Order: sequence, then structure tokens, then C-alpha cells
Amino acid sequence: MNIITDHHVHSEFSGDCNTPIDNVVKRAIKLGLKEVMFTDHQDYDYPNDEFCFEIDFEKYVEKIKTLREEYKEIDVLMGVEIGYQPNLNKKIDNLLNTYEFDFVICSIHSWNGMELDQGDIFKGKTQAEGYREYFEYVKYTVENFQNCEVYGHLDFIVRYGNFENKILRYEDYKDSIDEILKTIIKNGKGIEVNTSGLRYNLDTMHPNKDILRRYLELGGKIITVGSDSHRAEDLCSDFNLAIKELMEIGFKEVTTFKNRKPSFIKI
Repeated sequence: MNIITDHHVHSEFSGDCNTPIDNVVKRAIKLGLKEVMFTDHQDYDYPNDEFCFEIDFEKYVEKIKTLREEYKEIDVLMGVEIGYQPNLNKKIDNLLNTYEFDFVICSIHSWNGMELDQGDIFKGKTQAEGYREYFEYVKYTVENFQNCEVYGHLDFIVRYGNFENKILRYEDYKDSIDEILKTIIKNGKGIEVNTSGLRYNLDTMHPNKDILRRYLELGGKIITVGSDSHRAEDLCSDFNLAIKELMEIGFKEVTTFKNRKPSFIKI
């Protein structure tokens, strides 16, 4: 199996991470990677003032340049994870047109003043109601924002909420999920396999196997693999399991990006 570039990696430039970016590069080299792709958080209008999820891009770009000069044995790529909300299209487009990114993930971390990771979406609602509302957010996002390569951790809402049951069944939400996947495919975009769910003891990656299978059935081809690492030691975490699962489902290739253009790697 080819060594796959991790397409979801955070560093000290993300507001929820204190891992020095140099440490991540060194870890990538130790793992034998040919590339390291940084996708630090850029979340405009994040509702919690305790966190700043806005990158100082002047420092960021300069640091990436320095890394490229210092570590000649590896290709340092500059991506970004955009936190989408409905009022941000113009602001996000301006950012993405200003800097030369290699890869853009579109994710939902907050909506209408709610922090999803605090379980706000479930307040006053059942688990099923919260899931349905979340998928409405995702549906709106994929219909209204396409300045990205993939959509991140499509079902990560299972992490949040004070519920004993952390399972999300595709069959319970198949109408909404199918609309989302069909729109992504129609627009020539992709999804990621995000392995972090295994580190959160959810016994599944994001999205889960049934959603990945449905994506393939509907004709989905663009799929990246990302650890969502916030620590250097989690770089490429559980990639062996991700590739095994993708092969079992029937995927023949995964996707990597550079200069926002895809390459397809056989698995």
C-alpha cells in the first residue's frame, strides 16, 4: 500500500492546538511521508470568544515558506479547514482568493451562534431532532458553498450531546444524507474519511461505513484520508484501518491534492 498524505492536520496556528508546526513536519519525515498537508482552522464569527479560530495568515504563509526552505526532504503543503456559516461566503471567498492554498476542507463547527461541540444543537431537542437539524445545516452548506475540495467529517455530530447512544444509523436519515451526497457529487466535490472518531472511542470513522458505502454507490470518487490530528503523534493515525475499510467497501483509489488539483492514488 502506498503511504497516503494526511489531508487533515492541525498545528499551533489552530486555536485549539498548541503543537509546534515544526514538530508535525519532523513527525511526517519520521513516518516516511513525501508530503505534509496543514489544514489549520479558519472559523470566522466563532461564537465562543475563549477560542480564536482565525489564522494570522501573514505569519502562517511566512512560516510555511520557512519550513519549505528548511525541510527539503518533504513537500510542505498549505491547506485550510474553513468553518462554514451561511453569512460568510464572501469573506471566505476573499480569503481563498488571496492566498495560494493547496487544499480546502469545508466543515461545520458552529451555526447561528451555536457551538456544535458543546452540544448546543441538542438543547431542548431529542437526539434524533438534533441529528436532523444538523443534516439540514450540512445540506444548506453543500448547496450554497463549493469553494472547497472536500466536506469534512460529515457525521461528526455523533460526538456531541449528553446521550449514552453515540450511534448514527444511515437508514434513519437516508433521505437527507442521500441529498447531501448527490449534491456533493453533482458539484464535483468530495468527502473525507476522518479517522479521529476512533480516537474519540466512537468505534467508527467519520463518516461511518454505511455513509461511505452509499457515497460510492451514488458515484462518489473524490475521497481524502485525514487524521484531524492536533498532536504530532496522531499524524496518519489509524490510516491502515481507514484504507482497509475503504477497500472492503469497494473503493479502488483515494485522492490527494496539490494546488487545489486532485491526484488519484490506487490502494
